[in-house]
Amino acid sequence: LGILAVLIAMLPVAVSAHGPSRQKVVDTIEINAPADKVWAVVSNYKDFTWHPEIAKSEAGDGMVPEKTMRTLTFKKGGVVTDKLMAFDPERKYISFMTAEVDLKMLPVSGYSSYFTVTPDGDKTKLEWKGAFYRGYVNNNPPPELSDKAAVDAVTVFQRAGLEALKAKIESGS
Repeated sequence: LGILAVLIAMLPVAVSAHGPSRQKVVDTIEINAPADKVWAVVSNYKDFTWHPEIAKSEAGDGMVPEKTMRTLTFKKGGVVTDKLMAFDPERKYISFMTAEVDLKMLPVSGYSSYFTVTPDGDKTKLEWKGAFYRGYVNNNPPPELSDKAAVDAVTVFQRAGLEALKAKIESGS
């Protein structure tokens, strides 16, 4: 009985000490093109300039998971650096995770992106999953670095990217 009382007494402390929870945004788009054509663009880790917010994309040579790094320069001037985490051409799957983030560009921490390209007849389903923490990882974040701000920013970022990628591939550019 004494141990139970101690555990119950500690419960509010444990709950209030909990930091941010991992957030997720999953978005998909159907592209009127074969999966190999979509994969050719998505798998080119060096070039992320198909995203409308990215002005410049620079990456090291090779496709070595957990070693190959990329720097993305936003049109608004901010910079994000990420690392290739997985690359599987057979499954048409690629993922990367931020190493350094300009919080004015994306108010997130530890943002992992996962792209999966799935053939669907003569069309392709492209799924972009994002998993991340808010930009302010301690308790009581300011509104611009809250869970809501992070989810909203990633939702807009991923949707804009998917729509731009669809337009690029379907137009043949």
